[in-house]
Amino acid sequence: MQTGTVFLFFTYGLSEAARPEKCGSRCDVSSCPSPSCPGGYVPDKCGCCLVCSPREGDPCGRKNDLPCGDGLECKTGVCRCKQDHEVCGTDGKTYGNVCKLKAVSRRAVQKGRAAVSQAHKGPCRSLTRPSSPRYKFNFIADVVEKIAPAVVHIELFVRHPLFGRHVRLSSGSGFIVTHSGVIVTNAHVVTTTGTVTGRPQLRVQLHDGDAYEAAVRDVDRKADIATIKINPQKKLHVLSLGSSADLRPGEFVVAIGSPFALQNTVTTGIVSTAQRDGKELGIKDSDMDYIQTDAIINYGNSGGPLVNLDGEVIGINTLKVTAGISFAIPSDRISRFLTESQTKYTKETKKYFLGIRMITITKVLTAELKLQDPDFPEVSSGVLVQQVIPKSPRFILTCYEIFRPLRLNYLRIF
Repeated sequence: MQTGTVFLFFTYGLSEAARPEKCGSRCDVSSCPSPSCPGGYVPDKCGCCLVCSPREGDPCGRKNDLPCGDGLECKTGVCRCKQDHEVCGTDGKTYGNVCKLKAVSRRAVQKGRAAVSQAHKGPCRSLTRPSSPRYKFNFIADVVEKIAPAVVHIELFVRHPLFGRHVRLSSGSGFIVTHSGVIVTNAHVVTTTGTVTGRPQLRVQLHDGDAYEAAVRDVDRKADIATIKINPQKKLHVLSLGSSADLRPGEFVVAIGSPFALQNTVTTGIVSTAQRDGKELGIKDSDMDYIQTDAIINYGNSGGPLVNLDGEVIGINTLKVTAGISFAIPSDRISRFLTESQTKYTKETKKYFLGIRMITITKVLTAELKLQDPDFPEVSSGVLVQQVIPKSPRFILTCYEIFRPLRLNYLRIF
């Protein structure tokens, strides 16, 4: 009886993947695929290519199963980590065991990021001790984490009349005040000047990256406040308005927005003055006191919220004079604008239709009419009803209620 001898050549490449169904007499490393293996690599069944090793929790110990990956051992048919205790990584995160840390590190390296190594055994102290300085003094980070999901980036485009493409005119920030998608911002962020031709278009990007088309809902150009509306497919995060009347000089404030189109940029400072008259800033016909702060506000921050440490909006970032001197519209003025805007949209406006055609009375017209009719009254102002529109509603009754006629043919307006 002859016994054939099969020689296996073990060549370890930097690749992994599916095991060949049939081992050849010669190993061709160039034919090995190159998958990504967070759990590590082991030789395939033929000892030619490197393939993904079973990860923690994968089955093991059966006839065709590959050996468990680095740092793992097969226990009761399942790959388990040899060191079953928490470790702290150099990224500041706590991992259930060193095997989980290594898996994250491999994944990071494969994506071109820095590797994660073990800092020490046990959980990361700074993340589990509320008494640590990182927990005690990072109150600004707590505020930002609370308000950021409700802050949006706004871009205003106009369609070029000749080339048809959309040209960006400006960008700014805003914040959501209703779950249905009402957003507060500056009027100058969402409106165009009279010199701009073309149909304007608003685009809003949320904190999570979702983008929507928006429509202007209401504008107060004098106060530089506006509301716009999007139609989201989900319930949105919102910010509540605080009372700017309670602000004190020296209070910490946080400004968040999109300066130079860099979204979710955070700056902080204090309230320098709670009430700065707009006329001091050179704003003509101003009837508003602004909040002065040393929080850095740049182009693109306009319309973003200025919040206190409770996460309440106490102003809209709107104006920068120089480094360290910026101004915000107080929240009490915003509240008044929102109330008036809501009333405007909910209250039914009554419109009256008289059904008449009139001309303005002048001295010259009166003289001509007196030549035609000596009984025409001596009036030098008012209107003359020339014609009653056929089938107009309740014209005679409306005239008597409003004009109080001296005569049926000549009605004087008081």
